[in-house]
Amino acid sequence: MDSFVIQGGRRLTGRMQIEGAKNAALPILAATLLTDEPVILQNVPEHSDIRNMLGLLQSVGSETTMGGGEIKTHVTDSSRSVGQYDIVKTMRASISTLGPLLAKRGVAVISMPGGCSFGDRPIDLHLRGMEALGAKIAMRNGYITATCDRLQGATIFLGGPFGSTVLGTANVMSAAVLARGITTIESAACEPEIVDLATMLNGMGARIRGAGGPRITIEGVDQLGSVTHRIMPDRIIAGTYAIAAAITNGDVILDEFPWDSLLAAMDRLRTIGVHIHRVTPDPDPRCCTVQVTSERRLRATQITTQPHPGFATDLQAQFMALLCMAEGNSIINEKIYPERFLHVAELGRMGARITRHGSVCVVEGTGQLVGARVMASDLRASACLVLAGLAAQGETVVDRVYHLDRGYFKMEETLQRLGASIERVDAKEIPSDPNFELSATEIAAGAGTVIKQSPDC
Repeated sequence: MDSFVIQGGRRLTGRMQIEGAKNAALPILAATLLTDEPVILQNVPEHSDIRNMLGLLQSVGSETTMGGGEIKTHVTDSSRSVGQYDIVKTMRASISTLGPLLAKRGVAVISMPGGCSFGDRPIDLHLRGMEALGAKIAMRNGYITATCDRLQGATIFLGGPFGSTVLGTANVMSAAVLARGITTIESAACEPEIVDLATMLNGMGARIRGAGGPRITIEGVDQLGSVTHRIMPDRIIAGTYAIAAAITNGDVILDEFPWDSLLAAMDRLRTIGVHIHRVTPDPDPRCCTVQVTSERRLRATQITTQPHPGFATDLQAQFMALLCMAEGNSIINEKIYPERFLHVAELGRMGARITRHGSVCVVEGTGQLVGARVMASDLRASACLVLAGLAAQGETVVDRVYHLDRGYFKMEETLQRLGASIERVDAKEIPSDPNFELSATEIAAGAGTVIKQSPDC
């Protein structure tokens, strides 16, 4: 099992390009099951989740090749429609194959999905959507079995207790493109990844209108064809590296920065004292090249995660690391996944002063963190700890970085090119005891762990 060893305190400088979006690519890969013709996807990130999805596609009869950021898929055997547990358990996005398999083949048997563990994320809206389209759903031995003759268009409400469901919207939209008649999705997710999926499906011959808004209309067609589609840049990766530049007081240029997808995050960054300057627009008006710098003294702020176009929950942990370096008390209100705070205790090991009250955290910015050995718990929490390590005094060891590999391609190499001192090592090679000791003076000065948690947590 790999770990990162980080020597903090180095200023990031240089230039990098934002890779393709994993959260867009996964449901798009699942949607290639809707056609018997070849599909070519470009700008695909080479993450472990992508490789796992390709394994799932192969297990249900699709031939796939991958190389140079391009994936080619072609369904050659439509007789297999079972998503096995061994593959599906590795990522939540496996559920995205339910709609395409059901719509194209009339049957889908999918194991309950896995992925990051930071709270309850039910798939009831996915199943409700399929039932509204005419599918029969059964649960047996941890597997979802869905069957139909041909799906029938319907009006479907997909709002949940914490907002719209992104994967649920993708699943229902993918199923509805081959349904008979017109389907209307109300309270649809507005995320740009949904727009990217709709663009790809329309390129295959689907008739989808309204993607990016709360109401999506799909006019069903009899079949879909081939397409060549370029995956959108990853807005979460873009936000992560913008924060990395800010937390190290760096100067970094980011190419293919998805400007329109990060307006809420940029608003909070500017409030804190981070400068994001648009350098040269790219041909795609949604993307551009930006320069990220920051003021030496960062300010506190308030953040509330919301469905898009609000502040993305997938950037909450990274922002928390940044706010530890700000002056004053910041408030983070997690409205999407109220339990998504597994990184709080680990930041506390690095000297962070954080008080949690249910879904709200108060971050007392001290302007400094100290190196420690910490454990990654999920994808974005892992990124948070790496960012904290970049800014911390001394050495930080981040264990279980396999979580990071699910969403960031060779993150350590990217950060090395920007000037960070970070190395991937086998965790067995790291001594069990830290390579440094805090003096009594440092502890008394507040370098030690300070975490407060309200009794109702």
